[in-house]
Amino acid sequence: MPIILIKNGHLVNEGVILKKDILIKNDKIEKISDSISHKTAHVIDATGKYVFPGAIDDQVHFREPGLTHKANIRTESRAAVAGGITSFMEMPNTVPNALTQELLEDKYTIASESSLANYSFFMGASNENIEEVLKTDPKTVCGVKVFMGSSTGNMLVDSKETLTNIFSKCKMLIATHCEDEATIRKNIAAYTEKYGDDIPIEMHPIIRSEEACYLSSSLAVELAKKYNTRLHILHISTAKELSLFTNDIPLEEKRITAEACIHHLWFEEADYKTKGARIKWNPAVKKKSDRDAILEALNNNVIDVLATDHAPHTTQEKDGVYTKASSGGPLVQHALNALFELYYEGKIELTHIAQKFSHDVARCFQIEKRGYVREGYYADLFIADLNETYTVDKESLLYKCGWSPFEGQEFHSRIETTIVSGNVVWNNGKIIEGTIGQRLSFDRE
Repeated sequence: MPIILIKNGHLVNEGVILKKDILIKNDKIEKISDSISHKTAHVIDATGKYVFPGAIDDQVHFREPGLTHKANIRTESRAAVAGGITSFMEMPNTVPNALTQELLEDKYTIASESSLANYSFFMGASNENIEEVLKTDPKTVCGVKVFMGSSTGNMLVDSKETLTNIFSKCKMLIATHCEDEATIRKNIAAYTEKYGDDIPIEMHPIIRSEEACYLSSSLAVELAKKYNTRLHILHISTAKELSLFTNDIPLEEKRITAEACIHHLWFEEADYKTKGARIKWNPAVKKKSDRDAILEALNNNVIDVLATDHAPHTTQEKDGVYTKASSGGPLVQHALNALFELYYEGKIELTHIAQKFSHDVARCFQIEKRGYVREGYYADLFIADLNETYTVDKESLLYKCGWSPFEGQEFHSRIETTIVSGNVVWNNGKIIEGTIGQRLSFDRE
């Protein structure tokens, strides 16, 4: 590994912005100081630019194995590092579903050969695999994923008995997708009767409603409180759900935490008219008032972390009538650019972006020596130019699916350089091949 010296950058880290030099040796940060000299280091001049801890995305769907016609770990990890995301945690609803320890390890093997970013994978829960779930190693696996709403294959966990079993017995972090399936099915039946399969896309947030989200999230919180479960609720999409969370204790002491996703901070229901199914996600993008409340909760530490829920589909899978159009979309390459636009609009501070997309993800999941720019920590960081304007187009996309909900969007920032575990993997618009990210480890009992 080359020795890397970042000079003259504005370091955004641990609540402050300071001009610092950073010396990287092997895979760690060796020194942070006002001025560093080194005779043999490869120097990166960050004058006028901002240096951030690499973003840690706790919710992505990279589609491998089994769904590689639309994405794979290799392609999507490259898109992630181009967007300043240096570590990811990937979901188990691949094909086959990651419902056994052997199938889970298969994904780690694929990543160890192809991922440019650091990686971890969630163990999946079903109505029948509690014994496999309980074998999961909390030191080497990020968490257990429970789909309390629609998912691929056998992963919908809708049995109260199964949920009680998981919440009462599993000692490691449980991440949940919370939408009440009975409510959604009732709504779909009603709108299908009215419109057939060609339901207007504007009905999506009504079908996958506030009620469906709150019923499921409140049930998860009820079970977690009853059994003292370490619960992490993903992609909060409604203002109503925010009453389930608190900011009156430190993050390390919270047993119940929440995540907000980029699309729920950026889009709102009026955008269905122009974006259509390209912004069809589960849970749905909802009202402007929901979007604004989620951002306020993020700023006030009621919501604990940021993520993308990157979930690519082909254009063919996204197009067509409502009942056939897949839910989900690609986001990792421009998530930080979207956050920087919110910064320019005065809606979030740069230090809070670093906190919610890096520091607090590491704290929430107890990730070892990542999420901060600190001496002795792994060298995961990115350098951003916040004064360069460009417009997203298809030619610049690295996703295998080849499209983005941000196409045509003008951003006023660019990710110039990304370093993963001490290796430069993205620089001046190009992927730097030849290295592989590391498996994340966790400081847990």
